[in-house]
This record gives sequence, C-alpha cells and structure tokens, in this order.
Amino acid sequence: MPAPASLPAAAPARVPLAEPRLTGNARRYLLDCLDTGWVSSAGPYVERFERALAHYLDLPHAVATASGTAALHLALRAAGIGPGQEVLVPTLTFIATANAVRYTGARPVLVDAEPRHAQMDPELVHHFLTRHCRWHKGRLVNRQTGRSVRAIVPVHLLGHTVEMEPIRELARRYELIVIEDAAQALGALYQDRPAGTWGDAACFSFNGNKVITTGGGGMVVTRDPQLARRARHLSTQAKADAVEYVHDELGYNYRLPNLLAALGCAQMEELEDFLAAKRALAAAWRSALADLPGLRPLEPSPHTHSSWWLFTVEVDPALCGLDARRLMRRLAERGIQTRPLWQPLHLSPVHADCQAVVRGRAERLWQRGLSLPSSVGLDPALVPWIAENIRECIAQA
Repeated sequence: MPAPASLPAAAPARVPLAEPRLTGNARRYLLDCLDTGWVSSAGPYVERFERALAHYLDLPHAVATASGTAALHLALRAAGIGPGQEVLVPTLTFIATANAVRYTGARPVLVDAEPRHAQMDPELVHHFLTRHCRWHKGRLVNRQTGRSVRAIVPVHLLGHTVEMEPIRELARRYELIVIEDAAQALGALYQDRPAGTWGDAACFSFNGNKVITTGGGGMVVTRDPQLARRARHLSTQAKADAVEYVHDELGYNYRLPNLLAALGCAQMEELEDFLAAKRALAAAWRSALADLPGLRPLEPSPHTHSSWWLFTVEVDPALCGLDARRLMRRLAERGIQTRPLWQPLHLSPVHADCQAVVRGRAERLWQRGLSLPSSVGLDPALVPWIAENIRECIAQA
C-alpha cells in the first residue's frame, strides 16, 4: 500500500465520497416519533416536511414520497404520461430517471450532454423536436416511432442546473410537459430562481448522500393543485375511502414514513448551513487543484449558483498519465473514496433499445469523470492533503 502524504493533525483514516451530517434536532425529532408511536406514513412530521420544502421553494404544493424514484414515477403519472408516449431524458444521468418513464409505459428518448457542463443539451433537444418530429392531428409525433412526444425531464446534475430558459421555451412551443429531476440540486439556483421551480413539477431525492437526507425519500413539488392532488392520491394506493378500503384506480405505496420525515424536518432547518459548507468545499477544491494538469473541474453554467452536490473533475489521461478509473483505484488504496459518473443510458442494456440523440459527449464524460470527496461535514482544510494524494498518484503513473 502506498505511503500516504503527510496527514494533517485531524485527518480521518478514511475519507468517504458523500456522507450525511446528522446534527441539530435530528435526535429529538426521531425520539418524538418513537415516544408517540407515529412512525409510519401518517403523522405530523410528514406534512411539516412538505410545508418546509414548499416554503423554501416558494411553491404551494409538495407531496412527500418513499424515494426520489417514486417521486418521478408519481409526477409522470399525475401529469398524464403513459403508454404510446415519449419523454426526453438526458442520457447522462442516474438510471432512475429513465426507469420512472418506463414504469408508466412510456418510452425515453435519450439526449446527449452539452460539452462543458455535463447537463442536458438544449440544442440537441431543439434538433430532435425540429428534425425528428412533426405535428399530426394536433399531436407532436416522433417520425421514426410514430409515438406522441409529451414531456421533457431535464436532470440537474452534480448540484449544477440545466439551462432551463431554452428548455422551457421549447416546451411552450411544442406543448410539452416539463418535470425537473432536481434530485441532486436542492439549493441550486438558475437565474436566481431555485432548481425545481421552472417546470410543471419537480422531484427531489433525500437519499443518504444528498445535501439533506431522510435516509431514503423524495418529494414532488408543483404549482398545479390538480397534479399535486393526483400525485398524493396515487401515493396512498389510490384510496378513495380509507374506512371501507375503496380504491378507485391502480395506486402505489409511496408515502414517506413519519419517522423519516422527522429527520427531513431537522435537516431542512440546517439546509442553508449545509449549502454554505458545500460551496466552501468547492472553493477549496478549485484552489487545491489549480496547478494540477489534466484535471478539469466540471463547472456550472454562468447562469447557475450551484449547490455543489458532488465536486467532479474530468481526468485527461494524456496529461495525467493515468485514467479516471486507475486514479480512483489508487486513491481507494489510500482510504479516499471517489466515483465515476454514470454509464450513459443509451449504452445500458436496460435502455439500449431507446432512440438516442447523441454526439459522444456523455461517453467521454463517463470515461473521464471522477467525483471527489464532497461530504457536508468534510473540513475544507483537509482538501489540500487529498489533493496532494492525487498529485502523488499521478506522479507514480
């Protein structure tokens, strides 16, 4: 095992990629649930968590769910997405986004990333809508498949944001629904408006590695009262009469338990501090890596105030002497956890049969992208030591 760079006095033996920070009122709220017995999908903390996130985003409606994937599925179904339809999704994203489209019976159309910021490329969305689609009997139809194109799901990756203004303009022009996947971007701003407030609905995730966590959980947010009511109805097994167990359509067991919502309430109280910590950490990473050749940070667009969920670099093997996977393995030997970006969905066996509008950019980012330690609780003073370990790994290549 390589000898590590000299440790700062308080350096940990292991540096995780992204672990939660469970402080503040977390213990008190969880014990309250245990003491009162409100631990399942009913209880006061569920609505309190919904109100807290809705207030933070200045939106009227929020529906808490068991996961971010459940939120996406509910939002799509509540918006009327179903069989015979298509939804535009970035090919560079966690697979849950496209899976949720498939759950409804609709099909994803996979769109490449723009080259600089790794987000869904609005120009390729425009290219698909103008070159591959036509109006037929009042519907926008994919010329190749004959299916109706109904929605766009832009995914805000890594705490940055998609360029939402051109996406929203295209959606208006072509009468498309926009459902933002903001699972990675709570606290990010695009043109001074929060991610998750630009579409017809948006979805958040509170998995253990997100900016705030409920252990597992998600949320649908929207301005549309009808969409919110339908999402809430579907999330509770479409229960029309709770006493007589009358269910009026196919629903799901997707409500967030009160126990997890209690943790979410405590985390929301600390969100601004967590975001400040993430942004300080990103500044430390930029400074520490400034003189390291071959590592290009994936920066947000000029219109984005990022939440910096994961600080990610593009590793150029020609300049570094080793590729992203070898660097990942060498850092793991030193107790430093990193991870690559997601396999592009058009290469995934699950979605390889979907139509894709790609230019090779997502594949390049997948091969070269590496996310560095980004925990809310990681001391920025530790970053130069991690960067020195990176420098040593490159020097040994």
